[in-house]
Amino acid sequence: MADLTGAVWHKSTRSGGNGGDCVEVAVNLPGIVAIRDTKDPGGATLIVGRAGWAAFLAGVRDGEFDS
Repeated sequence: MADLTGAVWHKSTRSGGNGGDCVEVAVNLPGIVAIRDTKDPGGATLIVGRAGWAAFLAGVRDGEFDS
C-alpha cells in the first residue's frame, strides 16, 4: 500500500464547481499519482503509475473518451 501521508491534493480542473462529481489528484508522490473522490477523502484511493497517468491525460486531451 502506498504511503499517502505527504500527498498534496488538488481538485481537478475538469471537476464542476456545483458540488457534484469532483476528483482530486496528488502528483507530488514519488513514482505514483493518487486519485480520490473529493466528497469522500477518507474513502478509496486509486493509485496509478506516472506513465499510466500521462497516457490517460493524453487520451483525454485527444478526445479518446468522448462519447
